[in-house]
Amino acid sequence: MILPQIRDPRFITLRRGGTLTDDDHHLLALWAADCAEHVLPLFEAVEPADPRPRQAVEQVRAWTRGEIRMSDSRSAGGHAMAAARVLSGPARHAAFAAGQAAVVAHVAAHELGAAAYAIKAVRAAAPKDEAEKAGRDECRWQRDRLPDAIRALVLDDQRLRNDICWSVFDC
Repeated sequence: MILPQIRDPRFITLRRGGTLTDDDHHLLALWAADCAEHVLPLFEAVEPADPRPRQAVEQVRAWTRGEIRMSDSRSAGGHAMAAARVLSGPARHAAFAAGQAAVVAHVAAHELGAAAYAIKAVRAAAPKDEAEKAGRDECRWQRDRLPDAIRALVLDDQRLRNDICWSVFDC
């Protein structure tokens, strides 16, 4: 479980009683998409004919541009996670990252799911003695891509949820 039991109002949109603006929600979704896309080759190397994880990333980006409804992105996320369930190792984690990215359109707090699964994918793909370093490098790569407008929010979220996200944000 990567979501907290009590929802953080900073990740709930203004229209639903939280404090998250639409612009910041879109930035969270785009950052999650970047995190997932960075590891998609790990899925595509194993399942080159399965477009579901890549489509999930494309769908959440389309949602941020107003081209599709939230429910379309959320549905694409579910399809990507279905692709993950039958796999193991890096490919599984990469597909879950894509699925988590797509469902950010529905629940903004899934942004950490995309990032955490991407780190897990990189760790699983690395030789055993290099896995921790690979994970830290991926974590830093992700942080380097955080837009300034959401940087403090995401870093605080990583601090608060690191334990339920397999401690992957210790970088």
